[in-house]
Amino acid sequence: MAIDALDSGIIAALIDDARATYAEIGAKVGLSAPAVKRRVDRLLETGVITGFSAAVEPSALGWTTEAFVELYCRGRTSPDDIARALAKHPEVVSASTVTGDADAVIHLLASDVQQFEKVLERIGAEPFVVRTKSSVVLSRLVRRTGSGAGD
Repeated sequence: MAIDALDSGIIAALIDDARATYAEIGAKVGLSAPAVKRRVDRLLETGVITGFSAAVEPSALGWTTEAFVELYCRGRTSPDDIARALAKHPEVVSASTVTGDADAVIHLLASDVQQFEKVLERIGAEPFVVRTKSSVVLSRLVRRTGSGAGD
């Protein structure tokens, strides 16, 4: 679905503060609250907006170890097979297929290094996994929510 400049403005306002009222968003983009609501409803119906969530500091939930793991797979393992296998692990925050030597990159959160090691062993035991390469996060330098692009 194509979106116009008003939709983009509404989306940017929601990324900035998903709890903003339709009136507050309308004031930013030059629309009435009912017009903003109609557009948000349409953006939800068409799948442009996929939901609303709270951004939470992982350590507040007990997730103190963060890592990125490169996943190297056997043969022609499909992205669907990788996704199904990784979905079984609650520590996997996100996973993406990538260019380069690795087949996928996984973003993990764990309560500590011991839990990280256990989940890494479980992922490594998947039948299609040849090897993994991990990088543990020391500190986050930039963190954006929403699209991240053009914010």
